[in-house]
Amino acid sequence: MRGEARTMKLGVFCYNTEYSIRPDRLAVMLEERGYESIWLPEHTNIPTSRRSPFPGGGDLPKPYYHMMNPWVSLGAAAAVTKNLKLGTGISLVIQHDPIVLAKEIATLDVISGGRVLFGIGGGWNAEEMEQHGVPFDRRWKVLREKIEAIKALWTQEKASYDGEFVRFEETWSYPKPVQQPHPPIILGSATGQGRQRVVNYCDGWMPINVLLEDMPAAVDDLRQRAEAAGRNPDDIELSIFAQVGVDEDLLKRYRDLGIGRSVIGVPTSRPEKVEAVLDRFAPLIGELAA
Repeated sequence: MRGEARTMKLGVFCYNTEYSIRPDRLAVMLEERGYESIWLPEHTNIPTSRRSPFPGGGDLPKPYYHMMNPWVSLGAAAAVTKNLKLGTGISLVIQHDPIVLAKEIATLDVISGGRVLFGIGGGWNAEEMEQHGVPFDRRWKVLREKIEAIKALWTQEKASYDGEFVRFEETWSYPKPVQQPHPPIILGSATGQGRQRVVNYCDGWMPINVLLEDMPAAVDDLRQRAEAAGRNPDDIELSIFAQVGVDEDLLKRYRDLGIGRSVIGVPTSRPEKVEAVLDRFAPLIGELAA
């Protein structure tokens, strides 16, 4: 909250390919060093047509079409840790059946003892969405309906949903998540519209730092949108994918802005290089949390 001492947790993002460090091994390394969370991305597939330009510019990096399934990988991470939070950064919800996805996430939350962080996004690859039957220009409506349907399945004994893209009559869906009312839903988006979507149906916000020119202004904008909607801005957890220019000073600036979590990246390479990055930032964990 404003006026109070601020603290920040550190998480770690990995591309999670079949040739990078195993998610279970990475998870153990993170928990041993005191990191708060592991974040794994999702692309179910990448169409070879490559019509959609890569948002980062240039050729699409190889890890994007080699990503393993995040939920299976996070299950492996859960099995070898006790406290590490398990996040998707991000899950392409629109490419999933919401009934099946709700059960997958709730199951992971149960077997992990309530450690899931449900990072979501709208996606950028139009032809990938088309192969899943989702029109690119309607993706945000599809996302909202699927999230609302998943919430209903998590929180209601007999859930139903009647939308434009998602419809199902009253049904039972178990298990329910351990976390109440449900695992935090955290939207990855850097635009004003994205911040409004956070206010409308999410619990947290997690942009990529390189996509924001003015982070303080974006934080103020989110708070103003929350207040206008009748939500307490302090109830919306602020996180950031700190992927560019990350050092001690940057992390402290984010903490002082009220960012509660920074997620740094590790290389898609040999475990010893991953370990070097983890060891570099580990001494900051206690300082940022103090």
